[in-house]
Amino acid sequence: MAQEDVTAVATNGAGPVETHLVFTEFKQMLLVEAQKVGDAVTFYKSAFGAIESGHSLYPKRKLDQELPHVLSSELNLAGSSFVVCDVSSLPGFSTAKSEGSGVTFLLGTKDAEAAVAKAVDAGAVKVEVTEAEVELGFKGKVTDPFGVTWIFAEKKTVITVENDENKEV
Repeated sequence: MAQEDVTAVATNGAGPVETHLVFTEFKQMLLVEAQKVGDAVTFYKSAFGAIESGHSLYPKRKLDQELPHVLSSELNLAGSSFVVCDVSSLPGFSTAKSEGSGVTFLLGTKDAEAAVAKAVDAGAVKVEVTEAEVELGFKGKVTDPFGVTWIFAEKKTVITVENDENKEV
């Protein structure tokens, strides 16, 4: 039994002592339309250079000649990971394309304009950045074919000047 699941009893008649709950992982899960996981993985690899680190396949196929149906795929992007999952495998959930879902990811980059162009070339639609978003440091925005909005922010570099002052560039 895991230590996190146990409530220890203190000695000398003291009350129960609760242990701390520990989480070992935090990942975003992006739901896409039925049988679109492969398309989404291809898009994220092409547009953002995501790397697939694993996937699960639907166990049944109608014919041996059919390609296996991908149920989910884990992608790594910019030091983080997220799971793209077929919505049909999770009853009661809805896709990012569903009205009002509001799924948005933020990517830091040195060249937001190039990031937008690459995403558009891969099939995303460019969205105009609002004045308020510009004030927050956002430089570009797209919506991908699966309903997810991607915002690009250019990282600021902190340099040290000769008189030891930090200056943002």
